[in-house]
Amino acid sequence: MSVDLTPDTPPGTEPFLRFRPPRTPAWVAMYHSVADPSDDPYEITVAPERLAAQLRWLRRQGLRGVSMKYLLEACARGQEHNLVGLTFDDGYRDFVDHALPLLRRHDCTATVFVLPGRLDGDNAWDPLGPRKPLLGADAIRHVAESGMEIASHGLTHVDLTAADDQVLRRELDGSRAALHELTGCEVQGFCYPYGHVDERVTAAVREAGYRYACAIAPGPLAGPLALPRVHIGQGDTAWRLRLKLRTNRLRHRVIDRSAVAG
Repeated sequence: MSVDLTPDTPPGTEPFLRFRPPRTPAWVAMYHSVADPSDDPYEITVAPERLAAQLRWLRRQGLRGVSMKYLLEACARGQEHNLVGLTFDDGYRDFVDHALPLLRRHDCTATVFVLPGRLDGDNAWDPLGPRKPLLGADAIRHVAESGMEIASHGLTHVDLTAADDQVLRRELDGSRAALHELTGCEVQGFCYPYGHVDERVTAAVREAGYRYACAIAPGPLAGPLALPRVHIGQGDTAWRLRLKLRTNRLRHRVIDRSAVAG
């Protein structure tokens, strides 16, 4: 195995490992905030410098980060190999400031799961840690116009498995309608807040008209409406990314084309 010691390796970052796995199965990376991670009790924040290093590493392995819409369309054509789905949960405002320029620089796209019931709000659902501002209407439109996919994270970030039927419908139907009105685009994707999902909620997601939904580790529910993802954090250097890439299949966290195509 060769080690890449190119001059643009950021100071303090481990050398990037070059390897090119043949026809790598598609998998989905889960990000949240891109900002200073020093005060981060939930370990959801990645520094811009770390994201830059991670994207550069992906590209050097012959991989490309894409939105979920693009990835699933590629799966339907049998062309998903060496693609990685990039998702950013909660719709933090720092996506525009830090993530978007880096994605453009590395010729990547992503899906941003936003909360239209909390426009210009903050992550009030997190009892610990700093308050992080969320995207507003203009910023969401800017993200969409920049080639990213806007998808739903519900209206207000509630655990849908604990919600009654009325709240469940409002969170699913209301968010999809609000985002369609906001962007003018059909909203195809949904992401379960906290990653919590059960059969009742997946059925409601289907009824609301979503074509796919992202979870974290959905187990037996895995499929188009409960797609598994891999958390990527500040500690994921080249060594750890390589390990995650090689173990995703064993952990059942790759996209099964037979389950999502067609």
